[in-house]
Amino acid sequence: MPTYPPRDPSQTGLYQVSAEPLETCLASCRAAPEATGFPAYVVRAFYDSLRCAILAHGLLRLGCDICKPELLVPCSGKRRGWWPSWAGRRLAQLAAQLVEQLLPWGPTRQGVVSVPIPLRSWTASSPDLTATVHTIIRTTMAQYDVNQAVQGGVERSQVSPGSITFLHRCGSALNRKVHYPVLLLEGVCLDRTALERTPRFLRGEPPTDTDIAAVVQKMSRRVIRTLRRRGSLEADLEPPVATGYDPRRDTAPERARTMAASVQQRSAWGARAGQHGRRIGAGVGAAGEAPRHTGPHCASVHGFSLHANTAVPAHRRDQLAQLLRSTARGAVSLERRQEDANGDLVYTCPHPWSDGTTGIRLAPLELLEKLAALVPLPHVHLVRYGGCLAPHSHLRGSVIPTPRQQGMDAEETPRGTPYWTWARLLGRVCALEMARCPLCHQGTLRPIAVIRQSEVINKVLRHLKRAVAPPPIAPARSCRAPCDWGA
Repeated sequence: MPTYPPRDPSQTGLYQVSAEPLETCLASCRAAPEATGFPAYVVRAFYDSLRCAILAHGLLRLGCDICKPELLVPCSGKRRGWWPSWAGRRLAQLAAQLVEQLLPWGPTRQGVVSVPIPLRSWTASSPDLTATVHTIIRTTMAQYDVNQAVQGGVERSQVSPGSITFLHRCGSALNRKVHYPVLLLEGVCLDRTALERTPRFLRGEPPTDTDIAAVVQKMSRRVIRTLRRRGSLEADLEPPVATGYDPRRDTAPERARTMAASVQQRSAWGARAGQHGRRIGAGVGAAGEAPRHTGPHCASVHGFSLHANTAVPAHRRDQLAQLLRSTARGAVSLERRQEDANGDLVYTCPHPWSDGTTGIRLAPLELLEKLAALVPLPHVHLVRYGGCLAPHSHLRGSVIPTPRQQGMDAEETPRGTPYWTWARLLGRVCALEMARCPLCHQGTLRPIAVIRQSEVINKVLRHLKRAVAPPPIAPARSCRAPCDWGA
């Protein structure tokens, strides 16, 4: 297997485009009338992204048992923001843990639910509303398997579905788009503890296109009814109309303005404030509304859409791990971005849109504005478990893989949350050999020390004739300076 080459994020276009306008963006936000600036956790995420994987902020010394030169590996951050390396380790370890220690050996199906544009903006900063909508989505989708079991003669109180939801907050064009990829077990867990018997998994039949249309129709009715009770929709109007009230305007006006603009794919600050993003492509869309059935196991109604055409058989655990890594991916993809001759960032979409758009072009200020809207709220779970897979479910211990299925020999092996080392995850996901020295390709690398003290780091880098100071961050310009970008 190939070895791991240490990376330098300061040479990437994303780092350079982010570091140049950061101080100016924050100063412009603070200088706006009646503004208090971005929340502290958003500002902290920006600064930490520019410190991540920089040798001057922390490093790991690795030594080879054959050759003399040492290998320096930078330390990465562990925040939940948009920086790609932050999500890399998290998604790899989460997928490994779910496949080997939680998800039972049974068929699974992924359903991706997208909600209307006003609801994306409301759920962006409202944990309570996000939890309410997620509960409606999860229970409505799981009700299909529950109804199958009840029709087969099982009591409703004895069956429990299982689901894992990954709360996504980003669209393909770096726009704020809260949607819900739900991984469902194709079946239910039959609770037989009252009979002093082990719970059993009952496999269900896969849904048809008609079943998917009925699920999304019921889901939309339940969410709209809930929004009307909360006062977000007009009570007596049909079709539903938003009231226009946003509670975030009273507590966090800059955050509300940024998120609203991100959802609508507009700019909130700078010379292009209020204007649509600059798209790349033909821009010719199809006339008329989309049909109810948009593809195999796909349906759309009232702005709600459900894509449930991705299924994994019980024995394909490798496909399940790949699906989990794809579902838990980060918000920003380095492979889909490039810098043009004018210093703007060109971010391409994985698939052309219905109107022909293939990508967007963002000025540095517009990029930071998009990234600020993608920072998740603190103390909000981005992965949620339901049914028999919930942490407090008494059935969870009965459906998880057995030690034999996990590749363990002893039945008394502890089932606590494992810690996957960074080297083990790289070998599992990227097929990289971390133990082999990348210099001589013969020796074995061994850790010498983890260094985080700035004085010691400076001595090591100075001895190795490496750059001691971290890459500089450009100072803030005048408040009028943002008008030069994107003009």
